[in-house]
Amino acid sequence: MTNMAWRGCVMKWAKTELTRSTNTTSQSSRLNSCNQQRCGFRREAKRPDTKKGNVTQETNLSEAGAPGPPPPPKVPRPTLFKPLMFTVGFTGCSFGAAAILQYETMKSRVQSAKDEDEAENVSQGSQDMAYWHDWWKQLSGFQRQLILLMSMMDDFWSSLTEGQRTVTGIIAVNAVVLCCWRMPSMQRSMIKYFTSNPASKTRYLPMVLSSFSHYSIIHMVANMYVLWTFSSGIVSLLGREQFLAVYLSAGVISTMVSYMCKAASGRLYPSLGASGAVMAVLAAVCTKVPEAKLGIIFLPMITFTAGNALKALIAIDTAGLVLGWRLFDHAAHIGGALFGVWYVTYGHKLIWRKREPFVKLWHDMRSADAGGSKPGGGPGVSGGNGGGGPGPQ
Repeated sequence: MTNMAWRGCVMKWAKTELTRSTNTTSQSSRLNSCNQQRCGFRREAKRPDTKKGNVTQETNLSEAGAPGPPPPPKVPRPTLFKPLMFTVGFTGCSFGAAAILQYETMKSRVQSAKDEDEAENVSQGSQDMAYWHDWWKQLSGFQRQLILLMSMMDDFWSSLTEGQRTVTGIIAVNAVVLCCWRMPSMQRSMIKYFTSNPASKTRYLPMVLSSFSHYSIIHMVANMYVLWTFSSGIVSLLGREQFLAVYLSAGVISTMVSYMCKAASGRLYPSLGASGAVMAVLAAVCTKVPEAKLGIIFLPMITFTAGNALKALIAIDTAGLVLGWRLFDHAAHIGGALFGVWYVTYGHKLIWRKREPFVKLWHDMRSADAGGSKPGGGPGVSGGNGGGGPGPQ
């Protein structure tokens, strides 16, 4: 009995110790796991600091001398000597061609007047109204309608002034170029040759072609409306041939002024439109007739003088050029307006009135060719009234 009692006490003590050791082990495992999570959290918290230090080190190294991104290349300012020479040469050729055209036009008018007089004398009395009446009856209905349509168009064309007939061709060319802008296959060529940009490789031909180029219909309609409105006054003032020379020269000169301003400011962007040439026409008429009354098409009740309108336009374009507005090419507007003012004030006397030697040279060349083509003919007679060419308008 005593042995069994001792055996029970020993077993009870062993169970108690085993339970205590189990509890201690589980508690220590909990503590260890908790400590591991805390240490792990602390380690994870320290990692961003290490990375931050690495990033700072790398930044300092790159700032100290490591190769960074290359700086953007500097665009060199374009040289404008060749475009300037082209402007001078084109202006001279325009006025020379205008003088020759005026000479040939007057010569053909004199010859056609003689031919008409001779034809009228020959046909007088040989045909009467009965002949034309029989000829009209022999025509078909379509031929009669076609002849009536042509007669109406001829009457409309005859009702236009000489200035309106002259600018009709310019308006037609601008309309054709506008249609070309709508063709996707021609976009590359249109941008290359019909937009003026001093940074472009092609800079000379666009100085002329951009004056006939409009991408927006509203832009073209506005320019052509102003040109149509002032066409009668400018052509009656200068004549058709001289007007064409002034218009073409103004387009090139205004583009040259735009080139100069763009190169000086560093804003190299393309531009197009006939605004520079139209401003020259408007400025020429307003300078010559400053008291003429003008109005706005949408506000007919508001009227102002031509001189005040020109001053306001130049002031607006000057403000746009100084403030860097990009809505219009204000430099081209100012260049065209100043050229128009200068031409009617001084240029007409310096250029057009001194064309006599050039026209005389052309007359001598024509007379020499005509005399050499005839068998046994000598050179034509030079001097006199024929060598001087037509007088100034």
